[in-house]
Amino acid sequence: MTTLSVLDLVPVRSDQSTADALAATLALARVADEVGAHRYWVAEHHNMPAVAATNAPLLMSMVAAATTRVRVGSGGVMLPNHAPLVVAEQIALLEAAHPGRIDVGLGRAPGSDPVTSHVLRRGQSGGDGVDTFDEDVETLRSLVRPDGVVVRVGTGTYPLRATPRATTVPQVWLLGSSSYSAQLAGRLGLPYVFAHHFAGRGTDEAVALYRRTFVPSDELAAPRTIAVVNAAVAPTAEEARRLALPQVRTMWRLRQGVRLEPQELVEDAEAAPLPASADAALAAVTASWVVDDPAGAAAQVRELAERLGTDEVMVTPVAGAVRGTPADRSPAREATLRLLADALA
Repeated sequence: MTTLSVLDLVPVRSDQSTADALAATLALARVADEVGAHRYWVAEHHNMPAVAATNAPLLMSMVAAATTRVRVGSGGVMLPNHAPLVVAEQIALLEAAHPGRIDVGLGRAPGSDPVTSHVLRRGQSGGDGVDTFDEDVETLRSLVRPDGVVVRVGTGTYPLRATPRATTVPQVWLLGSSSYSAQLAGRLGLPYVFAHHFAGRGTDEAVALYRRTFVPSDELAAPRTIAVVNAAVAPTAEEARRLALPQVRTMWRLRQGVRLEPQELVEDAEAAPLPASADAALAAVTASWVVDDPAGAAAQVRELAERLGTDEVMVTPVAGAVRGTPADRSPAREATLRLLADALA
């Protein structure tokens, strides 16, 4: 059986305030909890009006408090933007409050444009944080363990560990969309999440490389992977394609380097077709998406899991909203989870 998990970018629609988008995310998280999803992860992006996910640990706290069973995590914390100890203590606090339910997924992308990234990292001395990513991952991994880490200061040593000290240890995952992240996850013996929803290609090669380079660790005896895929599921494939149209247009703007504004409603996206020159590029981008009726979507998810040798697939619900949708809900995203979970059962 294929395990279903969720990655939520916390999109903001043109008819929503940030408060509305957050309310819609909490409603979606409750649906995920209800239908038996294994994980519910939130992202980190900055200075993007199209998304409200700027602080993964804060969002995790909100989601964990609004749910009862589902594991809650970051997909991910962009570690070059943060001091490892700060992230470790945020995650330790969450684990203490919600024992056995917290994951921390770590990425090295900036999560924003170069100017915003520079402002985010203004306190760092030299570099952009990417060059120390390997070391920072290992530091954070040690900090969330009960024994912590010992750092050298001058001629002496100093013990550090994340506080409060939880009675359970959060799961640390490495995120990526390249051979670099695959090899690092393998070398460190960490579970690996491939951003299939963003890259759309290279997934098989990266997962195979991860498995080849995997070294068993204290946390993990054998390779463990999750693939993330964009999904819009509706009673008919035609309706699913219609609901996916706003996100398709968002991806086209992203590829054009255009600033991402709040997502259009379905009717507005239909009324402003993209140029014919965009067709080929968009076809390549969306070829890896799951946009179908429940039976077709479940078949695609199972095929992806079988192909990659994983028993868990994480979906990003991308179905848009029609005019008249309550601002504090995302019914089509909720339906995607309900329909897909039922079809996979």
